[in-house]
Amino acid sequence: MVKGKRYLKFFLLFLFIIPSIPLKDNSLTSIFLFTGKKIDETHGCVVSANMLASEVGVRIMKSGGNAVDAVVGTAFALAVVYPQAGNIGGGGFLVARLEDGREVSVDFRETAPEQSNRDMYLDSNGNVIPGLSTDGHLASGVPGSVDGLLYALEKYGTMKRQEVISYAVSLADEGFRINGELANALNEYKADFMKYKGSAGIFAGSFKEGDLFVQKDLANTLRIISEKGRDGFYKGETADKIVNEMKRGGGIITYEDLSNYRCKERSVIKGTYRGYDIITMGPPSSGGICLIYLLNILERFNLKEMGFSTAAYINLLAEAMKVVYADRSEHMGDMDFYNVPLNTLISKEYADERMSGFNSGFVKGGVIPGGIKYESEQTTHISAADSRGNLVSLTTTLNDVFGCKAAVEGAGFLMNNEMDDFSVKPGVPNIFGLVGNEANAIAPGKRMLSSMTPVVMMKDGKPFLVIGSPGGGKIITSVLQSILNVIDFGNDLGSAIDSPRIHHQWLPDVLQFEKNSLDKKTIKQLKEMGYELKPVGSFGRVEGILFDSDGKMTGHSDRRGSGGSAYN
Repeated sequence: MVKGKRYLKFFLLFLFIIPSIPLKDNSLTSIFLFTGKKIDETHGCVVSANMLASEVGVRIMKSGGNAVDAVVGTAFALAVVYPQAGNIGGGGFLVARLEDGREVSVDFRETAPEQSNRDMYLDSNGNVIPGLSTDGHLASGVPGSVDGLLYALEKYGTMKRQEVISYAVSLADEGFRINGELANALNEYKADFMKYKGSAGIFAGSFKEGDLFVQKDLANTLRIISEKGRDGFYKGETADKIVNEMKRGGGIITYEDLSNYRCKERSVIKGTYRGYDIITMGPPSSGGICLIYLLNILERFNLKEMGFSTAAYINLLAEAMKVVYADRSEHMGDMDFYNVPLNTLISKEYADERMSGFNSGFVKGGVIPGGIKYESEQTTHISAADSRGNLVSLTTTLNDVFGCKAAVEGAGFLMNNEMDDFSVKPGVPNIFGLVGNEANAIAPGKRMLSSMTPVVMMKDGKPFLVIGSPGGGKIITSVLQSILNVIDFGNDLGSAIDSPRIHHQWLPDVLQFEKNSLDKKTIKQLKEMGYELKPVGSFGRVEGILFDSDGKMTGHSDRRGSGGSAYN
């Protein structure tokens, strides 16, 4: 009996004392609080691409913060522990349904600098100059992440920014133990980092899993933001460093660009699918429109009867994707500069009209030469929910992995290469093979089109799903198939997210599928239907939270990454 009491005392010591220990890279709290499995009593959940960042979000909730506070803290932490895509030098979108029923979206997408012009990446003969829109300083748009995150925190959060950002400051200042994924990524891009003085001293080295990664310059930049707010980034010392970096590298971002940048709160766009309500992001993201458009098409069909991953099911998905991506190419861009036919594109009537020729080869287009680029983890997503009823879905990006590869000297953060998401030249694909037209042409102050698809779903007024993903042009289809797997096939969240995926984006006219995910019979049937098939590496890294009928939360981070779900 005495021994039993001793064990109980030891257990209670760990249960109640250990969680109060300051966050470290190998925190023992993970044993109790931060599992990837469903637990019985869940008062909040954060899912992100890195467990340390997810832990930050939950610690913020445990300190009294809501899901918005948690997402903002997680996003700043990802700028430290997940530099492949986490950032303060990029941009993104936030969608939320708040505890009082309000539905909000914050657009903090990057903008084209004032000195930009529609032909800035073309030579005198009108040909695209390779690498100019993707590598180095001229590829960067004006960053929006800091303004957008601080805006969301101030308007919809409950905590002071100093508290929320302090975790990221500590991770950068004291360092953290890097995982194998980050070590491999840093080593892979060492030659690229060596081209830029600001990157070479931080990211160019020989790294291995378990190394302590300290980023003093980034810690100082985050500390300034914590103290001064947006002025700590868009003005003063940090702005000086950004502008000087641009001048050294031939970039065109100016003090005026930084000072004038403002995120925008926009109306969410909404749709329905089999009785579920969809709340998502509108332009300049194409993700929300495309997702609702695709679901409107698929709602007419009995997917479960077709069977998962059968030739009939894949045929339907591929043809629907071709229709939607063709319209994406022609009709989507920044609504402040182009009249996007939003209401038409998300209407069920238009979906029926466009799908009326199913099985008759209704969408045709020339095949664009060249291979299909492997989708790197250049974008990242955070899903968060709290016990109060706040649901937040945030996707943020640098565009390509590690952005333009150039870090701001003395400030410690990487800049984006988001200008490539414009239509550099109508009809010419970007690094993800996506084609655009006049709607997405470069113009000063304009926001480039995105595929980011942050989503909140409700059922009968109750929370159902918070979800999103990275993956370039494959973001939309990754999120789509995860939703279908839950609703139509009745999968649990982990199976829904981890299941194999297919992708078609109209041009190039190729049906992509994850390697070894289709059997020989299905491949043969699809080829007989006339599809050109292309096996590709894993794509998408979906981060989601699913609610059961009792309101309990299950978080899951895609098997394709190394993230995790943290519970409060």
